[in-house]
Amino acid sequence: MAVNYSAKEEADGHPSGGVGLAGGGAAGGGGGAVKTRKPDNTAFKQQRLPAWQPILTAGTVLPAFFIIGLIFIPIGIGIFVTSNNIREYEIDYTGTEPSSPCNKCLNVSWDSTPPCTCTIDFTLEHSFESNVFMYYGLSNFYQNHRRYVKSRDDSQLNGDNSSLLNPSKECEPYRTNEDKPIAPCGAIANSMFNDTLELYRIDNDTRIPIPLIKKGIAWWTDKNVKFRNPSGETNNLTALFQGTTKPVNWPKPVYMLDSEPDNNGFINEDFIVWMRTAALPTFRKLYRLIERKNNFQPTLQAGKYSLDITYNYPVHSFDGRKRMILSTISWMGGKNPFLGIAYITVGSICFFLGVVLLIIHHKYGNRNTSADIPN
Repeated sequence: MAVNYSAKEEADGHPSGGVGLAGGGAAGGGGGAVKTRKPDNTAFKQQRLPAWQPILTAGTVLPAFFIIGLIFIPIGIGIFVTSNNIREYEIDYTGTEPSSPCNKCLNVSWDSTPPCTCTIDFTLEHSFESNVFMYYGLSNFYQNHRRYVKSRDDSQLNGDNSSLLNPSKECEPYRTNEDKPIAPCGAIANSMFNDTLELYRIDNDTRIPIPLIKKGIAWWTDKNVKFRNPSGETNNLTALFQGTTKPVNWPKPVYMLDSEPDNNGFINEDFIVWMRTAALPTFRKLYRLIERKNNFQPTLQAGKYSLDITYNYPVHSFDGRKRMILSTISWMGGKNPFLGIAYITVGSICFFLGVVLLIIHHKYGNRNTSADIPN
């Protein structure tokens, strides 16, 4: 018996007529269930769920604009004032200017022996009352480059012994040197910042050193979770790193970064801070902490100071800049006026639009829009 139905009906799985269906089943050699693409008859799939559709009227829009404006503007002013109350002092010690004390170190190389040193004297006009954070800053240094960011071996940095001697290929061309695996491998570790900064207060021509704390500058999760030294039968890092070599640009191996065992090797906090790459080409990284001794004296008194710099890190070849920053912090972090300006701007725009729309509504909102039909 011949079976005839349209191509559309065949695609939809709904042949017309019982005869056609029976004939199709017979011809196919079985009585399978009819396939259909019709969604299930549920409220969700048939789009019958209840929905809220707000009606924008002057009574709902105008109060929203005024409320946003009245909330955002005071918050923005508070954040902006808090940011401006943060003390910050910055010194550029790149040495590009001929009059700079560090100009003699401008063309220093990675392996300069002996290292170049310079001293910059400066004056703090205002005291720094609370704890002071010392940062080093770099400009025109693109830590956000894709290949640079990938050039590391996280398993090696986490203390995996097999990765220590067989680093990831992502570290190329800083994976091996003289047929020995590099520890730590990769471009990030190879370019680690290694200038040494020392701060002194000058009192009656006497240089008094300012204690700089080098611990507590890294994230807790980095120090205790992400970075680990290799494990073995001994705690001697020299033996644990045996068979590896230092990065090309480093003056000494990783197990000689510090004399203290809990701040040496892969868990050295200066190294950990550097390995957290920056998102922008101009950035700062925490270098040291200056803690306040008591509540009766400021952390850094107003007066004369000097900064001793061991100039090891070359930046002149790529037109980079180096700087030292002294800064206090507040409940919102470091000095950053952008957030306060953003809140004030958004709040002012909303308040201004609310006033404009209120005037328009008052002038035109009550106008009779019905057409009068003359007799």
